[in-house]
Amino acid sequence: MHFPAFDDFYQRILLLLPFAANFRSNDFDYKSPAKWQDNFPHCGGSDQSPIAISRRKVIPLSLPTLVFGVYDEYFDDLVTVTNNGHTVEFKVPTTIYGVRPYVTGGLLQDCYEAEAVHFHWGSPESKGSEHVLNGRRFDLEMHIVHRNTKYLTLEEAVNNSDGVSVLAVLFKVVRAGPTFYQPGLHEIFSSLLHLGNFNSSHTVQERITLGSLLGNLDRGNFFTYKGSLTTPPCSPVVQWHVFSEVLPISHQELPKFWQVRDNLGRPLQKNFRPLQSQENRLIFHRQPFVPLQPEQLQELIWL
Repeated sequence: MHFPAFDDFYQRILLLLPFAANFRSNDFDYKSPAKWQDNFPHCGGSDQSPIAISRRKVIPLSLPTLVFGVYDEYFDDLVTVTNNGHTVEFKVPTTIYGVRPYVTGGLLQDCYEAEAVHFHWGSPESKGSEHVLNGRRFDLEMHIVHRNTKYLTLEEAVNNSDGVSVLAVLFKVVRAGPTFYQPGLHEIFSSLLHLGNFNSSHTVQERITLGSLLGNLDRGNFFTYKGSLTTPPCSPVVQWHVFSEVLPISHQELPKFWQVRDNLGRPLQKNFRPLQSQENRLIFHRQPFVPLQPEQLQELIWL
């Protein structure tokens, strides 16, 4: 017996499988990022990230600030941090209210739910942020990856131009001065001591909030532009928000990242992608909000 509807369903699944495999692929190396495009064509395409951002070349723009939904509510479970061979990351749990933290506002037209958090770093000899701000590369960069909630999965979201929003936080080492304690970051950084081996994981000891990873950062001061994932498949589907303020990190915390090893047992260092061309893209710097007319906002969205 023949069922055309089932045939159509399985054809659609087969078409999606190669992309799903690519999205989860570990088949890339930070030692040869120029070769990523051989297996992942988007990596050689347009609107790629990261980029260099200069205050002198950005466009000040009156925008609503980002809304951080339940960002400061505790997760309903403990976070488990994993060494996946390319970075250390954790999946974002739901909060005590049963929903994940989300962002909206700014140039975002939809609600974007937090999916995962990961980091990029350098080595004892070099700094390791992906984005460069005002000509300076910083010691560490944290990415909070969000999925547009109109797509059911992150795999589906990266197939759509409005699928993903990422918050990028830069860190610089502070060797002297007043002590600082950021509870959420402290829990994540402490877990690194247990993540030396590939595929190892560690569950933090205290419940945290996603907002605690932002410390006392000015959440209304950010640069935003249209870019891509910074790892394969490099899909150009990301609305980036790079915070202008740089958070401090202790000189005792940063070396913990350098102890992490990849799937071949090598030190996992310099896991940042080289800078990409800005091309003709516009980079906006969020200023205090002055309401835009609907036609002005719509024009900006399609830039």
